[in-house]
Amino acid sequence: MYKILKKEILSQDIEKMVIEAPYVARKCEPGQFVIVMVEEGGERIPLTIADYDRSENSVTIIYQIVGYTTKLLSQKQEGESISGIAGPMGQPAHMKNVKRVLGIGGGVGAAPLYPQIKKLAESGTQCDVIIGSRTEELMILQDEFGEVAQNMYFATNDGSKGKKGFVTDVLKDLIAKGEKYDEIIAIGPLVMMKSVVEYTKELNIPTSVSLNPIMIDGTGMCGGCRVTIGKETKFACVDGPDFDGFLVDFEELMRRQTMYHVEETEHRCRIGL
Repeated sequence: MYKILKKEILSQDIEKMVIEAPYVARKCEPGQFVIVMVEEGGERIPLTIADYDRSENSVTIIYQIVGYTTKLLSQKQEGESISGIAGPMGQPAHMKNVKRVLGIGGGVGAAPLYPQIKKLAESGTQCDVIIGSRTEELMILQDEFGEVAQNMYFATNDGSKGKKGFVTDVLKDLIAKGEKYDEIIAIGPLVMMKSVVEYTKELNIPTSVSLNPIMIDGTGMCGGCRVTIGKETKFACVDGPDFDGFLVDFEELMRRQTMYHVEETEHRCRIGL
């Protein structure tokens, strides 16, 4: 059993948990994830490691309540425990030795972006960050990014924070003003990452993305998380989740993400979500 040390509601349907997980905390690096099982025999779900503290043997996860298992997880409180947490899974993010990086986080994609920006900043890289969400209320980790980023920019669909529009609009504004970046890290909804990559590819700015396809075992055995990278089949759970955005077949990935849409909708209706 793994004890919940802290729990915090970040915004509507988005929560943060700090969980005691000694082995994972000792070994994990930015970009990796864990497989969480809330109750014994229950569904296993992949969640990004949003932060870690080796001194207190803890890892931080941030999740959005979108289905049965995340709803079950949200019902857990500080001092209670979850049944299992396995990891670290996946490959650590490829930390390049560059002078200036722009991080772009959309929605809960800000969670996996944060540990990468934090580590880059600690190594001396100048980091700017764009955070986007539907509304200011749904924007997460503003304070945390503010402590490690040199410049912060915001985009919201309704204009309640920063620029009214999308993260790509802010990105284009920055490039138009003459800002130059050695690399861009974009993490968020597939359509957001696809839009960022389409633009940065034209400018030949190296761009990494983090993929979250349908995943079951997290070890590469089931094949459910296969993605096409540079016309080669890769598995996001063992080869990723971070990949060169220029090589990702986003069209195929977006089609695969809708494979179980009907079944998911039916199940959400049955459990009242």
